[in-house]
Amino acid sequence: MVLVYRCISLALLFSAVASCAMAEEQVRREIRFAVAAPFPPFHSRDPQGQMVGLNIDLGNALCQQLNVRCIWVDQVLVESFSALEARKFDAIMGMAPTPRRRRLVSFTNELYPFTTRLVARKTSGLLPTKQSLKGKRLGVLLRSNREAFALAKWAPAGVIVKSFWLNEELVRSLVAGDIDATLQGTVEIREALLDTADGQDFDFLGPAVSAQLLGNGVAIAVRKPDTALRSDLNRALEQLMHNGEYQRIVQPYRLDASPSSTQ
Repeated sequence: MVLVYRCISLALLFSAVASCAMAEEQVRREIRFAVAAPFPPFHSRDPQGQMVGLNIDLGNALCQQLNVRCIWVDQVLVESFSALEARKFDAIMGMAPTPRRRRLVSFTNELYPFTTRLVARKTSGLLPTKQSLKGKRLGVLLRSNREAFALAKWAPAGVIVKSFWLNEELVRSLVAGDIDATLQGTVEIREALLDTADGQDFDFLGPAVSAQLLGNGVAIAVRKPDTALRSDLNRALEQLMHNGEYQRIVQPYRLDASPSSTQ
């Protein structure tokens, strides 16, 4: 009788393992990446409605390396952690790993670095300090790491933090004079403003801003229990770097281009 019970227990164990393996195999047939509001050149839609940008190119390359299908899921805000936990998608593409976010989700290895700078009119004389910006209107993107930094470090000193859902709305407000400055990454603000005709009167002012609340790179967020997915993505990223595909993807986006000003 004992032998029968042991056989039944082993059969149930093997059945559970097989079920888990089958479920894992189903997951690996596709990866559903969430992306937030349009944020060129990292992600946006072209005139045909197709997702384009650096994050999209990297995500598609990772999926191809893993031999799975990439599915892109639009979200309103970048920090869609509740939707991630509810399994509406598998990962959030293009987030800065900060200590606060690491308490909620896990992150892959860094996809690429970024630098945060203050952007304002060249003649404004502003600097990225709470003393210089006191009483000034600072534009940031809603629920971004830069919003978190500005609200925690500068708002208590009298800096007026104004949040925007879309970067294009923020840039229009800066050009119109509705805000005095913005805290941005060098890549997106070059494309959105500084490399355009409207951006001739604007520049990076003062040194780069560094803080734990800001982070210094971009990664992919996954649910904490999804260690296998995180490992797969890290392995695929390493393979892309070794075979040269990573360099081919990121080169057109000028991630290492120097800011136009080093005031």
